[in-house]
This record gives sequence, C-alpha cells and structure tokens, in this order.
Amino acid sequence: MKALLLSIAISFFTTYYATPHLIKFLTAAGILGMDLNKKGRPKLPASGGICVATGILAGLLFYVGVETFLYGGQATSLQLLAAVSSILIVTFGGLLDDLNVKSRAIITKDGKNVKVGFPQWFKPLLTLPAAIPLMVINAGTTSMLIPLIGKVNFGILYPLLLIPIGVVGVSNAINLLGGFNGVEAGMGIASMASLGVYSLLYSTEPIGSVIFLISASSLLAFLKYNWFPAKILPGDSLTYLLGAIIVTGIVLGNIERAGIIVMAPFVIEFLLKARSGFKASCLGNVDAEGKIHSKYSGKIYSLTHVVMRFGNFTERQITIIMILIQLCFCSIIFLKPF
Repeated sequence: MKALLLSIAISFFTTYYATPHLIKFLTAAGILGMDLNKKGRPKLPASGGICVATGILAGLLFYVGVETFLYGGQATSLQLLAAVSSILIVTFGGLLDDLNVKSRAIITKDGKNVKVGFPQWFKPLLTLPAAIPLMVINAGTTSMLIPLIGKVNFGILYPLLLIPIGVVGVSNAINLLGGFNGVEAGMGIASMASLGVYSLLYSTEPIGSVIFLISASSLLAFLKYNWFPAKILPGDSLTYLLGAIIVTGIVLGNIERAGIIVMAPFVIEFLLKARSGFKASCLGNVDAEGKIHSKYSGKIYSLTHVVMRFGNFTERQITIIMILIQLCFCSIIFLKPF
C-alpha cells in the first residue's frame, strides 16, 4: 500500500510540475488548437495527453521498480510494463492525430475552423496497436459472465479479438465526447477513481487499482491547467489515452462488468452520434452572456445536447453537469459488487 501511495503522489507531482513546461513547448512548436466555446476562439496548446502520460508513466515505473526489487513481483511487473507499452503507443498515436489536424486545419470564408485530419475510418487504426502489449502477454481471464447467457469461456478469442475491439471501441467512444474545458479530464477522474477503488475493494487482481488510481492522480493534476478557462487543451492524445487506460485496467483487474457500467455514458454518446452519421458535434453556439445553446434545432446528437435542452448553461456549468452524470453511473457499481 505504501508503494501505491508513493506512486500516486509521484504521478500527481510529475504532471503538476511538467505541464507548465510542456505548455511552453507545445506553444513554441505550434501545436495549437482552438478553444471553440470562447469568444474569438483563442488558440491554446493542445495534445495534453502528453502531460498526463508523463505522470502516469512516472508513477507506474516507480511501482514496477518497487515490486521488482523489494517484493520480487515479476508477474505483476510484466503486466504493468505491458500497460506502460500500451500507454506509450496510444499517446504517440493521439499525438500524430493532433499534429496532423494542426498541420491541415483550414479556415473557411465564413471564418469557421475546419479540421482536416486523418479520415474517420483511419482513426481507429491509430489506437489498435495499443492492444498488442495486452495481447502478447495473454492478459485477463478468458471466462466472462454474460447476462441471460451465463459464464462463457472465449479462449483464444479473448486476447486476439475482444481486447483489440475493447481498446479501439473505448478509445474512440471517449474521443466523441469532449470540447468543453475540463470535461475529458473531469469525467476521466470520476471513472478512474471509482474503478480504482472498486478494484481495490472487490477484485482478486488489485493490479487494476494501481493503474486506475495512478492515472486518476495524474488527471487531477492536469485538471488544474485544463479547467475553465483552460491553459491547455486535451487533444486526441488524451482521449485515446483515457480509453486505453480504462481497457487495460479493466482487463488486468478482471472487472469487465463494472467497467461496462462506468462506460455507459460514452456508449450512449456513441449511439447518439451514430444518429447523425458521426457528423454532429458536442459543441453549441455561445451567446453574448456566455451561455451555450445547441446548434441542431432541438435534435439530440450528444449528451451535451440533452443538458442544453434543460437550461441556459455556461461552459463551466455544462462540464460540471457532465461530470455529475458520470459520477451517477460510477456510483452504481458500488450498490452491488459485480
């Protein structure tokens, strides 16, 4: 437990102190994105996933070192090093997407910013390699209890099929819900912290709690700079990273059913976006008072559109409501352990 607490602290302070320096670096490198819910759409450094990944990697590697040299936990270390590999791979993929969008962004005649990044069909391929480390170590338990069916042993299909589908699906689902200062990091903290505590209390494989709690700590430090008004934007490097971490922690911690419940808001978001052919945005139109209104004339293509229908909210208020929605789903897993 002491090693875990120290790792959590290392993760937090690494991100806390590294982020201001990375903000300067990203700004100097011209890796910028538009803060679309602000008047004038100011440009801010993007690709905040690098900041979060830096803290997570510092915390995880410290924990691996303690497990290896003090407790001889080679098996645990192997699994955590696979998690580290997945984090590095998916962060790199997200950074490539952020760089590509930045280099190919165009401004239309009416002043609108249009992102011309990788084609939509290609983006899932950016996250697919992150599944490979989990596949090669045959991570997780191949048997799952499926409602109305019972216990099913997927055998070799679990590492070769279900894990890649999980990494790609979750990473891209999280990528669909964002655009408001602090919403990705805030909902990520709620998800990681709840799954981390759940894994610590109920899972026979506490390794999931290590991954989740260290990640939540790094996200908390990043939120200081990403909260309204943000000094840095998350970018695809963060949304892809969050998806990979959630799947990695769920698989290694064997808490698939709890993970599905926590991910429910993102599943709902996926279904709503599918109604628009994945062309709709979470964002809205900002009025003179800073209130945000849906741009889709009463149609609902996102959970944020539902929030906008119930009142005139500012960006900060919408972010807080979305985090509360996430916390509601997170609380369900503690009502009855799955």
